[in-house]
Amino acid sequence: MYIYAKAIYKSFTNSLQFIKFLEKALNILYNTIRGEKEMNQILVTEKVIVTPEFKRKKKIYKFNFFLSVFLICTLFSCYIYAEYDRTKSEEVSQEILLGLKEEDDTNQEKTDNTTVSVDNDVLVVALADTPSETTTEISLSELIQDDKPAQPTIVESTASDGTKYYTESIIRIPSLDIEYPVLSNTSEALLKISINKLWGPAPNEVGNYVVVGHNYKSGRMFGKLSEISIGDEVELEDLSGRTITYKVYDKYIVEPTDVSCTSQLTNGKKEITLITCHGTGNQRLIVKAIEAEEYDNENAMSNNINLD
Repeated sequence: MYIYAKAIYKSFTNSLQFIKFLEKALNILYNTIRGEKEMNQILVTEKVIVTPEFKRKKKIYKFNFFLSVFLICTLFSCYIYAEYDRTKSEEVSQEILLGLKEEDDTNQEKTDNTTVSVDNDVLVVALADTPSETTTEISLSELIQDDKPAQPTIVESTASDGTKYYTESIIRIPSLDIEYPVLSNTSEALLKISINKLWGPAPNEVGNYVVVGHNYKSGRMFGKLSEISIGDEVELEDLSGRTITYKVYDKYIVEPTDVSCTSQLTNGKKEITLITCHGTGNQRLIVKAIEAEEYDNENAMSNNINLD
């Protein structure tokens, strides 16, 4: 028994209080073996040990113990419910995405018989899918003068619970296996469902298309966005069927009050800005991407300058 006690002593050398107690216990044990009755220092009568103060402390310890167990169970239940809620939201976003893909496949099956020609500065559009051909003439000068920003194609989707959602694009990041519909508005409720558009022009138009998404530890939404690298591709498909590939050229952390990343001054270029939480949520991770062709051209120019 002495050897066993000595082993325990070595494993708790960092605890001065435990060392003192163990030394005392070993001395008492040694004296007891010799037949002395110093063991009464510990094994005193129940009448002496069970004092009102002892009972009070015992009740406090019991209360603290059961309170701790209750709090742990409550927190664990909240965690399970939060994960369940996120999973249900993920199912809704994938349901919307599936509906968009099915609609896109249906549209691709249709044959476009439209004929376009130019005659004396007049755009002639002939629609040949009717029994009698219909021709529409539009002045090219009118088209050129019409400098109104393009309006996004927005598709209404109804989830299985009857809730309606409005989507204007689909975002993909192949290197991170991310693919989500981009909802046309932003709110706390919509952020639980999918990626949201925060600011900017119609998708794939000149300007800075800004989207936001939650950073879930499970990897859902933009949970893996911190792993993206410079040069990685980001695909944006607008709902007219056009897909443009962008490449990441910058990645940095800002304070929540810093909104400079949403600026629309892009020098006539098409850009995407991805925003999500960083760390404990008190900062923002910003990922900037530019049209792939523009990215490659700028890299080529930079390489040529370095060679010179």
